[in-house]
This record gives sequence, C-alpha cells and structure tokens, in this order.
Amino acid sequence: MTGTNATETSARPPRKALNPIVKLVLELGPLALFFAVYSRLGIFAATGVLMAGVVVTLGVSYALLRRVPIMPLVTAAIVLIFGSLTLFFHDETLIKIKPTALYLLFAAALFVGLALKKPILKILFDGALHVTEEGWRILTWRWAFFFMALAVLNEIIWRTQTTDLWVKFKTFGFLPLTLLFALAQAPLIMRTETKAEETADNDF
Repeated sequence: MTGTNATETSARPPRKALNPIVKLVLELGPLALFFAVYSRLGIFAATGVLMAGVVVTLGVSYALLRRVPIMPLVTAAIVLIFGSLTLFFHDETLIKIKPTALYLLFAAALFVGLALKKPILKILFDGALHVTEEGWRILTWRWAFFFMALAVLNEIIWRTQTTDLWVKFKTFGFLPLTLLFALAQAPLIMRTETKAEETADNDF
C-alpha cells in the first residue's frame, strides 16, 4: 500500500502555477480599480467595484488553473462579506475594518496551524516555496506576527486619519510593506530551501 501511494505521488502531475505577471495583475487589478473609482465616485461605488473585481479574479484563476488558490479565495470571501455590509448599511466603517478582519484571520489560522503542527503557511503559499519543516515553522511565526502588525496598523490609520488617506494607504501602503517583509525573509528561505522533489512526499 505504501509503495502504491508513493508511486501515485511521484506520478501526480505538478500543480499549475500562474505566470508571475498574471498573478500580479490579478492581485493588483481589483485594488487599482478600487482606488480609481474612489477618486471619481466615492467609497461606496469603489466598494462595489472591488467586490466585482475579486469575483472576476477568482474566475480568471479558475479558468487558468482549474482550481482557486486558498488565499485569494479567503480574501474574496472577506471582501464580499464586508463589502455587502458596507453597501447594505451605507457605512464606510465596515469596508475600513475589512483589512483588519482579513489580517487577523490569516494570523489566527497560522497560530492554530502552529499549535496543531499543520503547515498552514505552505497551503497559503500554494507551492511557491520549498523549505524544510523548520523553515516553515519559523516563517509561520514571522508571518503570523506580521499579519497582526498590519491589522493594528490598519486600525490606527482608519481611526485617526481621513477616508481619503486610508484609501491611499490601503492602495499604496500595505502591498509595499508586505513585499518588503517578504524580501526580508530571503536569507531564511535560502538557508532552509529544499528541492521541490524532496517536498512532494510531504505534501497532503
């Protein structure tokens, strides 16, 4: 039975991955539309466009991969929930706390994964990284605290600044901070990197 499973695992075709440029466009597209529409029509119209944008990106991802990566799926779900509440109650506060809820959700999932010894971060990265179990553990701690820091930062900004400044920071602040943090993990990733073939048997 074990030999059969190993054969099936080795024979399993590699999962498709999005072209980096396409992935970047899908991630930035809804956010760029949100900012553009907000500049002309205000926060509520921008919220509706953001909701439509994340649905479109999910459809494009499925069309290209025949599956939907977990992180865009969770992000879209949070956007749709808080976006719908924002439009229904006509209260811009609800869309402002959406990033807080999203970042806290990711942080909580990572902390639960650490407690259960499950590689939640590996699932979120959708096969983009191949590191040792120790590498995943350290990265998980770091990303969990980073997501918590982003949640706190979002709360500080929307509670103390204007809507206009919050929209600008949401569009031009969070992504650069996330990219800089990700780049800062490069030394750890290089130290703990493994070959893709070595990690295939550990996937579940």
